[in-house]
Amino acid sequence: MKKLLLLPIVILLFSCENKKKETDSNLQSDSLQTVSVKDSLPKNSNSPQSLDEIKTEYALLNNQLIAKKLDSASFDYECNEVSGNVVYYSSNGELKSIKHFHGDSHFSSVENYYLKNGKPFFIFQEETVWNFDGGTPEKPETKDDVKEKRFYYVNDKLISCRDKKYTLRTKNQSKPENVSDGESKSCNDSELRKTFEILIKNQAKKGKSDCIL
Repeated sequence: MKKLLLLPIVILLFSCENKKKETDSNLQSDSLQTVSVKDSLPKNSNSPQSLDEIKTEYALLNNQLIAKKLDSASFDYECNEVSGNVVYYSSNGELKSIKHFHGDSHFSSVENYYLKNGKPFFIFQEETVWNFDGGTPEKPETKDDVKEKRFYYVNDKLISCRDKKYTLRTKNQSKPENVSDGESKSCNDSELRKTFEILIKNQAKKGKSDCIL
């Protein structure tokens, strides 16, 4: 009986770990990663002024993140049964990106903010809801319903947003890279912008914290 009670917890921990790995993998193969990348960030101080410039800026910055060449600082928090983690990435003292993970037993969200001159030029959000999907008590199967959202900014103004949805199952998994995204019908970033401001205010936090949102 104890083994049966512990099984869902083990599955949840394994699922959460896989989600983090999948998210990191998705960011590396994101649709914006379509231009050649260099080992250093651009020296100009101008913010991207078009989708093409956003793609270039993102590719350069994401290359630095993948190569772990940026300084980082982080903290964890617990709030009303929701666990969260925030990581701040910077270069030469300038904040370049923020990664915010939060979730409960069946839901998780990862938000990645890419910054230029202290303002987002691109935000990538991935939300996942998971449930049991058949199988047996000894070997249960699960499914993850995933929703990705992409927001593009010029001079701190939202100019476009795209989204896509797909389902990952224990068996017969679809490949996210084979699912095309499309222009979003509800281009609303108000909650993300509120969260961004809160994360900026909590940049000095370290260790573990209570609610920040």
